[in-house]
Formats: sequence, C-alpha cells, structure tokens
Amino acid sequence: MDNNAYLLGNEVEQLLIDAANDAPVLLDLIGEVGLQTVVTTHQHQDHWFALAEVVAATGAESLVHAADAGPLPVVTRKLHDGDRIEVAGHTLEVIHVVGHTPGSVVLAYREPGRGRVHLFTGDSLFPGGVGNTRGVKENFESLIGDVERKLFDRFPDDTVFYPGHGKDSTLGAERPHLSEWRARGW
Repeated sequence: MDNNAYLLGNEVEQLLIDAANDAPVLLDLIGEVGLQTVVTTHQHQDHWFALAEVVAATGAESLVHAADAGPLPVVTRKLHDGDRIEVAGHTLEVIHVVGHTPGSVVLAYREPGRGRVHLFTGDSLFPGGVGNTRGVKENFESLIGDVERKLFDRFPDDTVFYPGHGKDSTLGAERPHLSEWRARGW
C-alpha cells in the first residue's frame, strides 16, 4: 500500500508512527537505540500490519485512540483528544479527527521555542484533500469539519504535514483548496 512510517527521537529514545508493514525494515531503522512507543494513527490494517512483531521485538508501548483500539493486535494505552505523548524530551499532542475512521488521530509537534509545527496526519489529510470516507456523506462532513477546525483554523501556513501515504505538504499550500474539497465531497 506504499505506506509512510515515521521514526522520531534521538540517540536515547524513539517513537514510531504507524508500524505499517515490513517489520524487518522497521526494526533495522530502529536499530540499537530501541523503541519506547508506537503510535497507530488509525485502525486500518495497512497502518499496523507489523505492529505485533515490532512490539514483541522491542517491548515498546502500543498507543491508539480508544475508538480504534478494537482491531489492533496489541494495545497498551488508549489515547484521547488532547493527550500528550513524550519522546526524547519533546511533546506530541494528540488531535482526534473523526471521519476516515472513528478514532483517527493527528499528532502535532512544535519545534522548541514556539517554532514551526509538524503534523503527522495518517490518512486524515493528504496533499489534495482529506482521507477516504467510503462515500459516506456524514463521515466526509465530520472529517472535513475536524480538519478545517482542528488543523487549518489552528495552525499557520508554514505548518508541514506528513500523511500516511505519499508526499508531505504545508497547510499554506493546501488552504486555498478547502472550498474545492468541500464542494467535491471528498
């Protein structure tokens, strides 16, 4: 499925966002530093296929939003909107965005000194639109509403976001297209 997985940390502590697939590759990237935490952005299997193997090999804690915990093979902590996750002396904020799945989350990291914001959006936001809502109008309305209110209304144009598939972008590059996304319904 050509998923993105993100490894954050330093030479002492690391966090993985989405143990998507290919556990040997992920474990090689993790290396000898080890892994303390895996955060799964949502319940779709292409974002956690390697989760059980990575957790078994590293002893990492497995975090997912409470509404998406059911399908995952291992969950050690359930997340909620506004929770904070610490890694390598930095904080990621959990932002719950409903629509792609009931428990989709975006992780927000602000560079030290109130610097640039980085968003790890899973399948909730991509360059060119929000994630797939399976043609269900209510899911689309929920997702586009949450993305507009909780991301675009809150963070500046230079905010970089990193989706679960494909290339990254900035909120500023995508902001002019919000009305187009809403009008097309996906």
